[in-house]
Amino acid sequence: MLGSPASVYERLGDTRHEFECCDTTFRVHVTGARADAAATAARETAESLEAQLDAFDAASAVSQLDHDGEVANEHVARIVRRGLEYNDRTDGAFDIHQGRVERNLKTFLRGECDTPPTEFDTGTVRTSGSHVTTDVELDLNGLAKGYIVDRASEALAGLGRRGFVSGGGDMSPPTGPVAVESPYGDDTPLKILDTDWYVATSGRYRRSRDGTDHIYDSTTESIGARHESVTVVARRDCMEADALATTLAALSLEDTKALAAEWEGLEALVVHDGVFHTTEGFDTHVLDT
Repeated sequence: MLGSPASVYERLGDTRHEFECCDTTFRVHVTGARADAAATAARETAESLEAQLDAFDAASAVSQLDHDGEVANEHVARIVRRGLEYNDRTDGAFDIHQGRVERNLKTFLRGECDTPPTEFDTGTVRTSGSHVTTDVELDLNGLAKGYIVDRASEALAGLGRRGFVSGGGDMSPPTGPVAVESPYGDDTPLKILDTDWYVATSGRYRRSRDGTDHIYDSTTESIGARHESVTVVARRDCMEADALATTLAALSLEDTKALAAEWEGLEALVVHDGVFHTTEGFDTHVLDT
């Protein structure tokens, strides 16, 4: 007798890795055939991509792009193309042209300078295959972590194996129920998700200093999330969930609800002034209790 599929997975292997990546903690959980090798491959994938995409690393491809105005890198090109897509689809609310703002804002949040940025940039960026050219520093931060989660989760794929990757609130489709973290610092989750879609959470509670957080809206030239938290589940991939969680966190409540409602393959939970606002289908991704 072979036993249940779950018991077979457990006999073959059950591995968990935890490591620091993208200024947050990444977690990999794999069960099944060659689970440890798959988890190691996922970690190596994440760390390799971080080295290429870290704008604070002078040796990274993104730093080369900022310095030289061009780079040939397939991962940067993929992310830039997606960023330009979201720029168009959100009427500029998601804006990858603000690399200088993003870097200066992160420097402020780390306590390495005294004031946050106040001026926003305009510029052009183009891609051709793996080649990217730009005349302005780019902010790929709203996509990079989701992209890394996607690529790391691909490394887990294999016959007789299942698993997921999470990184600071962004995750591939969970293999079991997952809690949505409260923005109020308590241990009670906002919701328990049971979904096969990708998940991302953003909001003012994640990184802040003196009332300033890491979210900005270049269309209004303002810094600061408009909501306590935004949790998105997206059908397409984690990069889309990451981008839309960031975008919705920056918009007014009215605009957030409108964009979330019209975006196909997206459901969202927005916590605004202590009140929960959900899209029509969000509860289909919530565990029945």
